[in-house]
Amino acid sequence: MTPVLEVTDLQGGYGAVRILNGIDLYVEEGEFVTIIGPNGSGKSTLLKVLFGLATLHGGTVVHNRTNVSGWRTDRLVKRGIAYVPQVDNVFPSLSVRENLQMGGIQLPARKLTSGISRACEMFPDLVPRMHDLAASLSGGERQMLAISRALISDPAFLLLDEPTAALSPKYQQQILANIDALRSDGISVLLVEQNARLSLARSDRGYIFSGGKVVHTGNADRILDDPNIGAYFLGTQE
Repeated sequence: MTPVLEVTDLQGGYGAVRILNGIDLYVEEGEFVTIIGPNGSGKSTLLKVLFGLATLHGGTVVHNRTNVSGWRTDRLVKRGIAYVPQVDNVFPSLSVRENLQMGGIQLPARKLTSGISRACEMFPDLVPRMHDLAASLSGGERQMLAISRALISDPAFLLLDEPTAALSPKYQQQILANIDALRSDGISVLLVEQNARLSLARSDRGYIFSGGKVVHTGNADRILDDPNIGAYFLGTQE
């Protein structure tokens, strides 16, 4: 089976500053893959390079057999790729409904209405907040809104950067459960997460980053059982 996403020897960063030093990674159709690692290891940078928001210095990114290395964000969106950043992921001065409408601004009215209905089914906590400003939402509600807005365009591949950061255990569980459920709709997920055990428990496979490199990879359950996982995070394991 050909991977939906295949990254080979990827090098990238911000301008002339290189953060990633030869990343090899793949995601199969319908997979939930988690990237973990210590702060500063390049996890979020990888997602930004993949989505055209950071600088690609070298290597290749192939999506559904097409080399999309260095493509602009708008071209990637048209290919069915969506990205949810960790912060600044909603328009605070707009209402919840207006945020969702922005996610489908180029969609026909019927498809936009369908997408908003789907968001309400996935995250019912948003329903009573539809006319409230996004600035008034709790952290968990903001993440629900950000994910819902990304899904309005009906993507087939979703990139998520630490969706449970600073959230209560209740919201962490709820958000990851909903992300996991997306696979039944044929959506592939690549997720960066600090809560390693919570995310890996729902994942198919995982990658551990350190120093801008992949230092370990494998089935999620084996990573969870790996006695060296703490050493990987501390950067003492090669």
